[in-house]
This record gives sequence, C-alpha cells and structure tokens, in this order.
Amino acid sequence: MLGLLIADKDAATRKQMANLLIEAGYDVTVTDSAAKAINGVLKRTARVVLLGTELDELTSAEMVPLLKQCNRKLMIILIADDAPLPMIRKVRKEGIFYHALRPAEPEDEEEIRQVVKCAMETLTRADYARKAHTN
Repeated sequence: MLGLLIADKDAATRKQMANLLIEAGYDVTVTDSAAKAINGVLKRTARVVLLGTELDELTSAEMVPLLKQCNRKLMIILIADDAPLPMIRKVRKEGIFYHALRPAEPEDEEEIRQVVKCAMETLTRADYARKAHTN
C-alpha cells in the first residue's frame, strides 16, 4: 500500500487529518518533525504527504523543495489557510500536487478525502504504467 504521511506542527490538525484518512481506509503516519518527514520520503514509506504551513522551524516553502529532492514523484498536498500568496506561488512552482484549506466543517473534509484518493490513484497508475513498460 502507498504510504500517507501527515506532517504538521499543529497537533489538532494532525489528529483531525489522521482520523479522517484512517476512517477512509488509508495507512497513515503522522509527524511534527521535519527530519522524520524527510526520512519517510527517503525510505519511500511516504509517497503522499499532507504538509502544513510549518514544520519545526521550516516553512512549507522550505520543506517542499527538500522533500522533492528526496523523491521527485512525491505527491505533496499543502494544507494551509493563512499562507501568504508569494509562498503559495513558490510551492506551486516547486511542484505541489494540490493546495487545500484546513477543513472547518465536516462537509469540508470531503475535499481532503477526494484529493488524497486522486493522488493515490495517480501514483498507482504511474507505477502500473512503469511496470508495463519494463516488461
């Protein structure tokens, strides 16, 4: 199964996202550590990352390029409400998969479930195509 990592300094957000995605059937790991997030990506245990605006002392604008250096095919979903526009532009340029706001209402959680599903399906199709091409 493709690994899903939730990396955010905010414990309440980590818990909310983890509960939502575990309930949806995903294998979820959570961290508030930039080092653990990078390690998960390097070891390929995380193929999709839900990233908050800050982790340790690093902003998401600093984390995205680091994570992408570890795995160019990594799917990063930025979960950020109050991020400044220049930062959003920078992380989009670095190659995030999607930018979502933190769910404020239970109805908002469907967006997160759908984008994670889409990211997982995209990775699965890419893996299948790569295997078919090598055979």
